[in-house]
Amino acid sequence: MTDIPTSGLVSTEVLAGALGSPGLVMIDIRGVAEGGRQAFEAGHIPGAVHSDYAADGWRAKVGNAPGMLPPLDHLAELAGRLGITPPSKVVIVPAGLTASDLAAATRVYWTLKLIGHGQQAILDGGFKGWQSSLGLPIETGPSKPVYASPYPVVMQQKLRSTADATLVASRSKLATLVDARSASYFEGKEKAAEATRAGHIPGAVSRDYSAAFDPATGRFRPVGDLAVLFGSVPQGPAISYCNTGHTASFNWFVMSELLEREEVSLYDGSMTDWTQDPERPVEAS
Repeated sequence: MTDIPTSGLVSTEVLAGALGSPGLVMIDIRGVAEGGRQAFEAGHIPGAVHSDYAADGWRAKVGNAPGMLPPLDHLAELAGRLGITPPSKVVIVPAGLTASDLAAATRVYWTLKLIGHGQQAILDGGFKGWQSSLGLPIETGPSKPVYASPYPVVMQQKLRSTADATLVASRSKLATLVDARSASYFEGKEKAAEATRAGHIPGAVSRDYSAAFDPATGRFRPVGDLAVLFGSVPQGPAISYCNTGHTASFNWFVMSELLEREEVSLYDGSMTDWTQDPERPVEAS
């Protein structure tokens, strides 16, 4: 049996060598945009279970902000329903088609780490990468999770930034705010429907998450390229944000898990939460 990494990425070759190993839980997170449950049943990695990223509530709408952290009891029940227990080695399987579906995987990864699970990795290249590798098995039929008790959550608060903590960071410059959106959003030329104002949090630096994705392979760009891309982000604490905490999780994963920077957190509410309070400043440029 091949050992699964306990953080970061896992290759198709390593995962193939670990199929059937005790404690392995593979979560295929294809949502409606990638065919959802029907696509899963038409073909998936043998032994994988399905969890629709949107329908299963990996994110929750709170007020007018659609991407907030769900209640912890919901996440505990969801993890248990998928068969995740503290010793489980979890592999998150995105579709492997777009930067956005890979961001769904990074958000699930962040969420599991936040609730205290210590062993999870993302399948590099997703199901598309698995499917395109010659000789690897594919299973059909419905998801068959082995139900477990609700997960015993131990919240890792340092991984999450709230609106108040982000405001303090913006004013004090004790942490660098990293905006994962495209330039048009950062500059205030367009905004998310739920945001009340366009622009960015004062002091933020722009790092469009899609620049860290290789569309030809469906994978993250090589670590050397990522180090260059994020090299000018000052060392020290960083807070990743976007519109809804979706694409920001991609940049969080790059900085925290691939580049191994310390003190990187995710502001799950991001601009849709930030702009609900008119007292919180927004800059456009």
